[in-house]
Amino acid sequence: MAFLRVLVSVVVLGVAAHASPRFITKNNPYSFPFVSREEWGAEPSTDIRPLNHPVPFVVLHHTYIPGACFDKEDCSAKMRSMQRYHNSMDWGDIGYNFCIGSEGNAYEGRGFDNVGIHASVANRHSIGICVIGDWRVEAPPAESLSTIKALIAEGVREGKISPDYKLIGHNQVSATECPGTAFYKEFSTWDHYSPGNPDFSALSVPVAAAKE
Repeated sequence: MAFLRVLVSVVVLGVAAHASPRFITKNNPYSFPFVSREEWGAEPSTDIRPLNHPVPFVVLHHTYIPGACFDKEDCSAKMRSMQRYHNSMDWGDIGYNFCIGSEGNAYEGRGFDNVGIHASVANRHSIGICVIGDWRVEAPPAESLSTIKALIAEGVREGKISPDYKLIGHNQVSATECPGTAFYKEFSTWDHYSPGNPDFSALSVPVAAAKE
């Protein structure tokens, strides 16, 4: 029996010694499946600015490229790839506030507290949520959609998103196919969806947050 206990201990220690530091499990502070920056292996931000709360808009996106991912390891790799690309454009970090995988995990980008770079003039007034993949022909999986709704609800509860927020697509701010026809059709039936092109000219932000 003592030998068995020693053997089990050796196996457990061996697994721990070879575990990747990118995928250390953290306590989830939210009501939805959440993967922190540390877990997906983010590089430190080099240029971010505080976001004024509560924001009046939530902007939805798709990546188009990279394609959809269905597990934490693949989605984490795609998060790192996107961050490298966005950094190459001198954005100082991945542009989105959050990204969503097809398995239903929310991946922390700039989070609730920092201005994103994802939708032009909407950046300073919104949380940008991007579903990893190309969602022109079909909508994201139910798991992804459920997490988006839970993430927004959490943002409202925490005072990060206005209770009367407007939900829009990237294509309502810029000339783009993003967030994909099928995805747009899906969330245009949700509560808080706001059609048309929003007017940001009357919205004010602190000087520090206005810099991009």
